[in-house]
Amino acid sequence: MYIREAHTSDVWQDPDNLDDHVIFASPKNIAERSEMGQLCALKLGIHFPAVVDGFDNATERNYTGWPDRLYVIDRAGRVAYKARPGPFGFKLQGVAETLQRLLPTAGNR
Repeated sequence: MYIREAHTSDVWQDPDNLDDHVIFASPKNIAERSEMGQLCALKLGIHFPAVVDGFDNATERNYTGWPDRLYVIDRAGRVAYKARPGPFGFKLQGVAETLQRLLPTAGNR
């Protein structure tokens, strides 16, 4: 889930972002926010589908999505796995183990 931008150039620019040339203004519409989310996933090397939180940031508030985290949501809509804050707290093994536990094997479909 891509949530609100933490350090946009028009709100509060982090000096590290200036050094790393990560300079973005707050998006004005959902298309711009989606584009920023795609760029973020690309830059972080995230190779799985992600969705974008709305401008109300409801997902961020409800699931403590900041700083970035990995979640697995089960079929009943419950959080089955919540990683530590990332990107350095990401433990993909925990995601994989949770998905293996939740998803039926090919032979059981």
